[in-house]
Amino acid sequence: MNNTPEKVRIDKWLWAMRLFKSRFIAAETCDKGKVKIADQQVKASRNIKVGDMISIRNGAFTMQFEVLQLTENRQPAKSVADFCKDITPEEELDRIRVHSIETSAYRKRGEGRPTKKDRRELDEFIS
Repeated sequence: MNNTPEKVRIDKWLWAMRLFKSRFIAAETCDKGKVKIADQQVKASRNIKVGDMISIRNGAFTMQFEVLQLTENRQPAKSVADFCKDITPEEELDRIRVHSIETSAYRKRGEGRPTKKDRRELDEFIS
């Protein structure tokens, strides 16, 4: 007996593939028009099938996936590759990597707002 469902809602599948932290966020993203199947915006209730090409816009980046298998159950991170294939163009992946490096720049100590310890030392010095 095959345990693979014949049809799965896109919000459930996106959540099961660990592309979103919760199903609510996946459904909300679909309803905002940020998820497309074959360049058509879809609602969260849309059923997907094996072979569908899904694109997800996240800020300035668009990630693309191909559906290899259907499931409604959340999968371990190691087995996600059995269910979907990342077909995001290499240029887009490079842009994502550069953006993550830029946004996680190290802030030197002493720059910006003083810490609680710094404020206490300053108060003690002033009084």
